[in-house]
Amino acid sequence: MQTYDWSTVPLEQLSPQAARKVIHTGRMTVARLWLKAGAVVPEHHHENEQITMLAKGRLLFYMEGGVHTVNAGQVMVIPPNVPHRVEAIEDSEATDLFSPVREDWRRGDDAYLRGGGSK
Repeated sequence: MQTYDWSTVPLEQLSPQAARKVIHTGRMTVARLWLKAGAVVPEHHHENEQITMLAKGRLLFYMEGGVHTVNAGQVMVIPPNVPHRVEAIEDSEATDLFSPVREDWRRGDDAYLRGGGSK
C-alpha cells in the first residue's frame, strides 16, 4: 500500500493558464488540474479511458461532434481514443483518472498541454 499527500506532490506549471499535480501508480494516473478561465486544452486523444471529476468551475468538452458542459460536482467519462478538446469557461479545478497509466505524461511527451493555449 502506498499513501500520497497532495501537498507534497510537485506542481507542474504547464502554461500561464494551466497547472497540474500527477501521481502514477502501477495501472493508473491520477491528476489534479487547475485551468484558468479561457484556458484551452487542444484537441488530442489517447488510449486511456479518462474520468474527469470537476470540483470547481465549468468546462466545455468538444467531442464526437458536440459540446458537453461539465459543471462543478459533475463527472465526465471519455472512452479511449476519442478526440476531445477542453475549454475552461471559469477558473476550474478537476481531478482526472486515467487507465492505463499516462505513459506520455510520464515521459514528458505532452507538448499539446504546454502550448500556453487560451481562447
